Amino acid sequence: MKSLDLARSAQSRGLSRPGWRQQLDARIDRWITSPAFYRWAISNPLTRWVTRRRAAQLFDVMAGFVHSQVLLACVRLHVFEVLRDQTLSLEQLAQHCRMSAAAMQRLVQSAVALRLIERRGTDSYGLGALGAPVAADPGLRLMIEHNAVLFDDMRDPLALLRDEIQPHMQAYWPYMNGDNTQGWEAEKVARYSELMSASQRFVIEELLASYDFSAHRQVLDIGGGKGGWVLALAHKVPSLKLNLMDLPPVAALAAERMEKAGVSDRVTVHGGSFITNALPSGSDLVTLVRVAHDHPDTVVKALLSKIYQMLPSGGRLLLAEPMAQPPGEKPVGDAYFHFYLLAMGSGRLRSPEELRSLMLEAGFESVEPVSNPMPLHTRLLLAQKR
Repeated sequence: MKSLDLARSAQSRGLSRPGWRQQLDARIDRWITSPAFYRWAISNPLTRWVTRRRAAQLFDVMAGFVHSQVLLACVRLHVFEVLRDQTLSLEQLAQHCRMSAAAMQRLVQSAVALRLIERRGTDSYGLGALGAPVAADPGLRLMIEHNAVLFDDMRDPLALLRDEIQPHMQAYWPYMNGDNTQGWEAEKVARYSELMSASQRFVIEELLASYDFSAHRQVLDIGGGKGGWVLALAHKVPSLKLNLMDLPPVAALAAERMEKAGVSDRVTVHGGSFITNALPSGSDLVTLVRVAHDHPDTVVKALLSKIYQMLPSGGRLLLAEPMAQPPGEKPVGDAYFHFYLLAMGSGRLRSPEELRSLMLEAGFESVEPVSNPMPLHTRLLLAQKR
Protein backbone atom coordinates (compact mmCIF):
# COMPACT_ATOMS: atom_id res chain seq x y z
CA MET A 1 0.00 0.00 0.00
CA LYS A 2 2.81 2.37 0.86
CA SER A 3 4.48 1.84 -2.54
CA LEU A 4 1.13 2.37 -4.28
CA ASP A 5 0.52 5.60 -2.35
CA LEU A 6 3.99 6.86 -3.30
CA ALA A 7 3.38 6.08 -6.96
CA ARG A 8 -0.02 7.86 -6.94
CA SER A 9 1.53 10.86 -5.19
CA ALA A 10 4.28 11.02 -7.81
CA GLN A 11 1.75 10.85 -10.64
CA SER A 12 -0.34 13.61 -9.07
CA ARG A 13 2.77 15.86 -9.10
CA GLY A 14 3.44 15.11 -12.76
CA LEU A 15 6.35 12.80 -12.02
CA SER A 16 6.92 9.52 -13.81
CA ARG A 17 6.28 6.33 -11.86
CA PRO A 18 9.47 4.69 -10.58
CA GLY A 19 10.60 1.65 -12.54
CA TRP A 20 10.79 -1.80 -11.02
CA ARG A 21 14.50 -1.38 -10.22
CA GLN A 22 13.91 1.85 -8.34
CA GLN A 23 11.04 0.29 -6.41
CA LEU A 24 13.19 -2.73 -5.53
CA ASP A 25 16.07 -0.48 -4.40
CA ALA A 26 13.68 1.51 -2.22
CA ARG A 27 12.38 -1.67 -0.58
CA ILE A 28 15.93 -2.89 0.08
CA ASP A 29 16.95 0.48 1.55
CA ARG A 30 13.99 0.42 3.95
CA TRP A 31 14.78 -3.17 4.90
CA ILE A 32 18.51 -2.82 5.63
CA THR A 33 17.98 0.38 7.66
CA SER A 34 15.34 -1.15 9.92
CA PRO A 35 16.17 -2.19 13.51
CA ALA A 36 14.76 -5.64 12.75
CA PHE A 37 17.33 -6.20 10.00
CA TYR A 38 20.21 -5.18 12.29
CA ARG A 39 19.05 -7.57 15.00
CA TRP A 40 18.78 -10.37 12.46
CA ALA A 41 22.18 -9.60 10.87
CA ILE A 42 24.16 -9.69 14.13
CA SER A 43 22.41 -12.85 15.34
CA ASN A 44 23.04 -14.77 12.11
CA PRO A 45 26.56 -16.31 11.92
CA LEU A 46 26.50 -16.02 8.11
CA THR A 47 25.90 -12.26 8.09
CA ARG A 48 27.49 -11.17 11.37
CA TRP A 49 30.96 -10.71 9.84
CA VAL A 50 29.54 -8.42 7.13
CA THR A 51 27.85 -6.25 9.74
CA ARG A 52 30.99 -6.04 11.83
CA ARG A 53 33.11 -5.20 8.80
CA ARG A 54 30.81 -2.40 7.68
CA ALA A 55 30.63 -1.01 11.21
CA ALA A 56 34.44 -0.95 11.34
CA GLN A 57 34.59 0.77 7.94
CA LEU A 58 32.09 3.42 9.01
CA PHE A 59 34.05 4.04 12.21
CA ASP A 60 37.21 4.54 10.13
CA VAL A 61 35.37 7.14 8.04
CA MET A 62 34.15 8.91 11.19
CA ALA A 63 37.60 8.78 12.81
CA GLY A 64 39.49 9.73 9.65
CA PHE A 65 40.23 13.29 10.76
CA VAL A 66 41.73 12.07 14.03
CA HIS A 67 43.87 9.58 12.11
CA SER A 68 45.16 12.33 9.84
CA GLN A 69 46.09 14.45 12.86
CA VAL A 70 48.04 11.58 14.43
CA LEU A 71 49.99 11.37 11.16
CA LEU A 72 50.52 15.14 11.11
CA ALA A 73 51.76 15.15 14.71
CA CYS A 74 54.30 12.43 13.90
CA VAL A 75 55.51 14.38 10.89
CA ARG A 76 55.85 17.65 12.78
CA LEU A 77 57.73 15.90 15.58
CA HIS A 78 60.06 14.15 13.08
CA VAL A 79 59.17 10.79 14.61
CA PHE A 80 59.56 8.88 11.35
CA GLU A 81 62.98 10.30 10.55
CA VAL A 82 64.42 9.47 13.97
CA LEU A 83 62.95 5.94 13.94
CA ARG A 84 64.37 5.37 10.47
CA ASP A 85 67.86 5.29 11.95
CA GLN A 86 67.23 3.55 15.27
CA THR A 87 64.65 2.07 17.59
CA LEU A 88 63.79 4.13 20.65
CA SER A 89 62.04 3.59 23.95
CA LEU A 90 58.99 5.56 25.00
CA GLU A 91 61.15 7.71 27.30
CA GLN A 92 63.63 8.43 24.53
CA LEU A 93 60.82 9.40 22.13
CA ALA A 94 59.31 11.65 24.77
CA GLN A 95 62.65 13.35 25.28
CA HIS A 96 63.14 13.75 21.52
CA CYS A 97 59.66 15.25 21.09
CA ARG A 98 59.93 17.39 24.23
CA MET A 99 56.71 16.19 25.84
CA SER A 100 55.69 14.17 28.86
CA ALA A 101 55.89 10.39 28.79
CA ALA A 102 52.12 10.19 29.29
CA ALA A 103 51.44 12.40 26.27
CA MET A 104 54.00 10.53 24.19
CA GLN A 105 52.43 7.22 25.12
CA ARG A 106 49.07 8.45 23.85
CA LEU A 107 50.57 9.44 20.50
CA VAL A 108 52.67 6.28 20.21
CA GLN A 109 49.75 3.97 20.92
CA SER A 110 47.64 5.80 18.35
CA ALA A 111 50.43 5.56 15.75
CA VAL A 112 50.86 1.85 16.47
CA ALA A 113 47.12 1.30 15.94
CA LEU A 114 47.44 3.01 12.54
CA ARG A 115 50.55 0.97 11.60
CA LEU A 116 52.62 4.14 11.38
CA ILE A 117 55.07 2.80 13.95
CA GLU A 118 55.36 -0.63 15.55
CA ARG A 119 56.44 -2.05 18.86
CA ARG A 120 59.89 -3.65 18.90
CA GLY A 121 60.43 -5.73 22.01
CA THR A 122 59.16 -4.77 25.44
CA ASP A 123 59.60 -1.00 25.32
CA SER A 124 61.09 -0.05 21.97
CA TYR A 125 59.50 1.30 18.81
CA GLY A 126 60.45 1.37 15.14
CA LEU A 127 58.92 2.29 11.80
CA GLY A 128 55.62 0.66 10.91
CA ALA A 129 54.54 -0.50 7.47
CA LEU A 130 52.79 2.82 6.74
CA GLY A 131 55.40 5.01 8.43
CA ALA A 132 58.30 3.74 6.32
CA PRO A 133 57.17 5.49 3.07
CA VAL A 134 56.75 8.75 4.99
CA ALA A 135 60.26 8.44 6.42
CA ALA A 136 61.67 7.74 2.95
CA ASP A 137 60.00 10.58 1.03
CA PRO A 138 60.45 14.27 1.98
CA GLY A 139 57.82 15.21 -0.60
CA LEU A 140 55.23 13.07 1.14
CA ARG A 141 56.01 14.75 4.45
CA LEU A 142 55.60 18.15 2.81
CA MET A 143 52.19 17.14 1.43
CA ILE A 144 51.07 15.87 4.84
CA GLU A 145 52.08 19.20 6.38
CA HIS A 146 50.40 21.04 3.52
CA ASN A 147 47.14 19.17 4.15
CA ALA A 148 46.77 21.11 7.39
CA VAL A 149 45.72 24.06 5.21
CA LEU A 150 43.00 21.94 3.60
CA PHE A 151 41.78 20.63 6.96
CA ASP A 152 41.46 24.21 8.21
CA ASP A 153 39.31 25.06 5.19
CA MET A 154 37.16 21.96 5.78
CA ARG A 155 36.43 22.81 9.42
CA ASP A 156 32.96 23.79 8.18
CA PRO A 157 32.39 21.66 5.05
CA LEU A 158 28.96 23.16 4.38
CA ALA A 159 30.37 26.69 4.33
CA LEU A 160 33.01 25.50 1.87
CA LEU A 161 30.45 23.80 -0.36
CA ARG A 162 28.15 26.82 -0.28
CA ASP A 163 30.99 29.23 -1.08
CA GLU A 164 30.48 31.11 2.18
CA ILE A 165 34.16 31.30 3.15
CA GLN A 166 37.41 32.37 1.52
CA PRO A 167 39.55 29.19 1.61
CA HIS A 168 43.13 29.53 2.83
CA MET A 169 44.13 27.10 0.09
CA GLN A 170 43.55 29.74 -2.58
CA ALA A 171 46.13 32.01 -0.98
CA TYR A 172 48.62 29.15 -0.88
CA TRP A 173 48.62 28.74 -4.69
CA PRO A 174 49.37 32.12 -6.30
CA TYR A 175 48.22 31.11 -9.80
CA MET A 176 44.67 30.43 -8.56
CA ASN A 177 44.06 34.17 -8.95
CA GLY A 178 44.89 33.99 -12.65
CA ASP A 179 48.06 34.19 -14.70
CA ASN A 180 48.81 37.83 -13.86
CA THR A 181 52.02 37.54 -11.84
CA GLN A 182 52.13 41.15 -10.70
CA GLY A 183 52.18 41.28 -6.93
CA TRP A 184 53.21 37.66 -6.53
CA GLU A 185 55.29 37.22 -3.41
CA ALA A 186 58.63 35.52 -4.04
CA GLU A 187 58.28 33.52 -0.82
CA LYS A 188 54.93 32.05 -1.92
CA VAL A 189 56.24 31.22 -5.38
CA ALA A 190 59.24 29.43 -3.91
CA ARG A 191 57.08 27.62 -1.34
CA TYR A 192 54.53 26.13 -3.71
CA SER A 193 57.19 25.41 -6.35
CA GLU A 194 59.19 23.46 -3.78
CA LEU A 195 56.10 21.52 -2.70
CA MET A 196 55.22 20.56 -6.27
CA SER A 197 58.79 19.58 -7.01
CA ALA A 198 59.20 17.48 -3.87
CA SER A 199 55.86 15.70 -4.28
CA GLN A 200 56.52 14.78 -7.92
CA ARG A 201 59.00 11.95 -7.36
CA PHE A 202 56.53 9.07 -7.57
CA VAL A 203 54.84 10.56 -10.63
CA ILE A 204 58.20 10.95 -12.40
CA GLU A 205 59.12 7.34 -11.74
CA GLU A 206 55.76 6.15 -13.08
CA LEU A 207 56.10 8.23 -16.25
CA LEU A 208 59.59 6.94 -16.97
CA ALA A 209 58.47 3.34 -16.38
CA SER A 210 55.29 3.60 -18.46
CA TYR A 211 56.28 5.27 -21.75
CA ASP A 212 59.16 5.12 -24.23
CA PHE A 213 60.30 8.73 -24.59
CA SER A 214 63.29 7.78 -26.75
CA ALA A 215 60.92 7.52 -29.72
CA HIS A 216 60.62 11.32 -29.74
CA ARG A 217 62.88 14.12 -30.87
CA GLN A 218 61.70 17.09 -28.79
CA VAL A 219 59.41 17.35 -25.75
CA LEU A 220 57.52 20.34 -24.36
CA ASP A 221 56.37 20.16 -20.73
CA ILE A 222 53.65 22.71 -19.98
CA GLY A 223 53.23 23.93 -16.42
CA GLY A 224 56.50 22.22 -15.52
CA GLY A 225 57.24 24.12 -12.30
CA LYS A 226 60.87 24.03 -11.22
CA GLY A 227 61.57 21.35 -13.81
CA GLY A 228 61.83 18.15 -11.78
CA TRP A 229 60.15 16.11 -14.51
CA VAL A 230 62.12 17.69 -17.35
CA LEU A 231 65.39 17.23 -15.49
CA ALA A 232 64.66 13.54 -14.87
CA LEU A 233 63.75 13.09 -18.54
CA ALA A 234 66.97 14.84 -19.62
CA HIS A 235 69.01 12.35 -17.59
CA LYS A 236 66.98 9.36 -18.77
CA VAL A 237 67.05 10.15 -22.50
CA PRO A 238 70.20 12.16 -23.37
CA SER A 239 69.18 12.44 -27.03
CA LEU A 240 66.06 14.50 -26.29
CA LYS A 241 65.74 18.22 -26.77
CA LEU A 242 63.49 19.60 -24.03
CA ASN A 243 61.35 22.67 -23.43
CA LEU A 244 59.62 23.80 -20.25
CA MET A 245 56.90 26.44 -20.02
CA ASP A 246 55.57 28.03 -16.84
CA LEU A 247 54.69 31.46 -15.50
CA PRO A 248 57.72 33.80 -15.41
CA PRO A 249 58.47 33.72 -11.64
CA VAL A 250 58.41 29.92 -11.67
CA ALA A 251 60.28 29.69 -14.98
CA ALA A 252 63.11 31.73 -13.46
CA LEU A 253 63.52 29.10 -10.72
CA ALA A 254 63.47 26.33 -13.34
CA ALA A 255 66.11 28.04 -15.49
CA GLU A 256 68.38 28.38 -12.47
CA ARG A 257 67.92 24.70 -11.68
CA MET A 258 68.74 23.62 -15.25
CA GLU A 259 71.88 25.74 -15.20
CA LYS A 260 73.07 24.17 -11.94
CA ALA A 261 72.32 20.68 -13.29
CA GLY A 262 74.40 21.33 -16.40
CA VAL A 263 71.58 20.64 -18.90
CA SER A 264 70.73 24.17 -20.02
CA ASP A 265 72.20 23.41 -23.45
CA ARG A 266 69.46 20.82 -23.96
CA VAL A 267 66.62 22.36 -21.95
CA THR A 268 65.03 25.66 -22.96
CA VAL A 269 62.85 27.35 -20.33
CA HIS A 270 60.03 29.60 -21.51
CA GLY A 271 58.39 32.10 -19.16
CA GLY A 272 54.79 32.66 -20.13
CA SER A 273 51.15 31.72 -19.61
CA PHE A 274 49.58 28.89 -21.57
CA ILE A 275 46.32 30.82 -21.24
CA THR A 276 47.39 34.07 -22.89
CA ASN A 277 50.67 33.26 -24.68
CA ALA A 278 51.47 31.08 -27.67
CA LEU A 279 53.05 27.71 -26.97
CA PRO A 280 56.68 27.14 -27.98
CA SER A 281 56.71 25.25 -31.28
CA GLY A 282 58.86 22.43 -32.62
CA SER A 283 58.04 19.57 -30.23
CA ASP A 284 56.59 16.24 -31.32
CA LEU A 285 55.48 15.35 -27.77
CA VAL A 286 53.77 17.51 -25.16
CA THR A 287 53.48 16.43 -21.53
CA LEU A 288 50.84 17.76 -19.13
CA VAL A 289 51.67 16.52 -15.64
CA ARG A 290 49.12 17.38 -12.94
CA VAL A 291 47.93 20.50 -14.77
CA ALA A 292 44.44 19.95 -16.19
CA HIS A 293 42.70 19.13 -12.92
CA ASP A 294 43.74 22.53 -11.51
CA HIS A 295 41.70 24.41 -14.11
CA PRO A 296 38.06 24.72 -15.27
CA ASP A 297 36.79 23.16 -18.49
CA THR A 298 37.05 26.40 -20.50
CA VAL A 299 40.78 26.71 -19.76
CA VAL A 300 41.46 23.02 -20.36
CA LYS A 301 39.59 23.03 -23.69
CA ALA A 302 41.52 26.08 -24.91
CA LEU A 303 44.85 24.56 -23.82
CA LEU A 304 44.15 21.23 -25.52
CA SER A 305 43.23 23.06 -28.74
CA LYS A 306 46.48 25.06 -28.56
CA ILE A 307 48.47 21.88 -28.12
CA TYR A 308 46.73 20.21 -31.04
CA GLN A 309 47.36 23.18 -33.34
CA MET A 310 51.03 23.38 -32.31
CA LEU A 311 51.85 19.69 -32.77
CA PRO A 312 52.97 18.37 -36.15
CA SER A 313 51.23 15.50 -37.87
CA GLY A 314 51.86 12.38 -35.80
CA GLY A 315 52.60 14.44 -32.69
CA ARG A 316 51.42 13.22 -29.31
CA LEU A 317 50.14 14.53 -26.00
CA LEU A 318 50.81 12.56 -22.81
CA LEU A 319 48.51 13.65 -19.99
CA ALA A 320 49.21 12.49 -16.43
CA GLU A 321 47.09 13.49 -13.47
CA PRO A 322 44.75 12.22 -10.75
CA MET A 323 41.48 11.10 -12.28
CA ALA A 324 38.12 10.03 -10.92
CA GLN A 325 37.82 6.26 -10.85
CA PRO A 326 35.83 4.83 -13.76
CA PRO A 327 32.51 3.08 -12.93
CA GLY A 328 33.09 -0.39 -11.54
CA GLU A 329 36.48 0.43 -10.00
CA LYS A 330 36.97 1.12 -6.30
CA PRO A 331 37.45 4.88 -5.70
CA VAL A 332 40.78 5.59 -4.02
CA GLY A 333 41.51 9.32 -3.90
CA ASP A 334 38.26 10.67 -5.33
CA ALA A 335 36.81 12.16 -2.12
CA TYR A 336 40.14 13.81 -1.26
CA PHE A 337 40.67 15.43 -4.66
CA HIS A 338 37.05 16.60 -5.02
CA PHE A 339 37.37 18.70 -1.85
CA TYR A 340 41.01 19.65 -2.38
CA LEU A 341 40.15 21.22 -5.75
CA LEU A 342 37.07 22.87 -4.27
CA ALA A 343 39.25 24.53 -1.63
CA MET A 344 41.71 25.62 -4.31
CA GLY A 345 38.83 27.40 -6.03
CA SER A 346 39.53 26.11 -9.52
CA GLY A 347 39.41 22.92 -11.50
CA ARG A 348 37.76 19.60 -10.81
CA LEU A 349 38.48 15.89 -10.74
CA ARG A 350 37.59 14.37 -14.11
CA SER A 351 37.19 10.77 -15.15
CA PRO A 352 39.37 9.28 -17.91
CA GLU A 353 36.35 9.29 -20.20
CA GLU A 354 35.67 12.99 -19.56
CA LEU A 355 39.28 13.86 -20.38
CA ARG A 356 39.22 11.63 -23.43
CA SER A 357 36.14 13.50 -24.69
CA LEU A 358 37.86 16.86 -24.17
CA MET A 359 40.94 15.66 -26.07
CA LEU A 360 38.85 14.34 -28.97
CA GLU A 361 36.90 17.60 -29.03
CA ALA A 362 40.21 19.48 -29.35
CA GLY A 363 40.92 17.54 -32.56
CA PHE A 364 43.01 14.53 -31.50
CA GLU A 365 42.05 11.51 -33.56
CA SER A 366 42.94 8.83 -31.00
CA VAL A 367 43.14 8.82 -27.20
CA GLU A 368 44.25 5.68 -25.38
CA PRO A 369 45.05 4.88 -21.75
CA VAL A 370 48.63 4.03 -20.84
CA SER A 371 49.12 1.45 -18.12
CA ASN A 372 51.13 2.66 -15.14
CA PRO A 373 52.20 0.86 -11.96
CA MET A 374 50.49 3.11 -9.39
CA PRO A 375 47.30 4.79 -10.70
CA LEU A 376 46.65 6.25 -7.23
CA HIS A 377 49.11 9.07 -8.01
CA THR A 378 48.17 9.61 -11.65
CA ARG A 379 46.48 7.96 -14.60
CA LEU A 380 47.92 8.39 -18.08
CA LEU A 381 46.21 9.19 -21.38
CA LEU A 382 48.03 9.35 -24.72
CA ALA A 383 46.51 11.37 -27.57
CA GLN A 384 47.77 11.46 -31.15
CA LYS A 385 47.36 13.87 -34.03
CA ARG A 386 47.24 12.34 -37.48
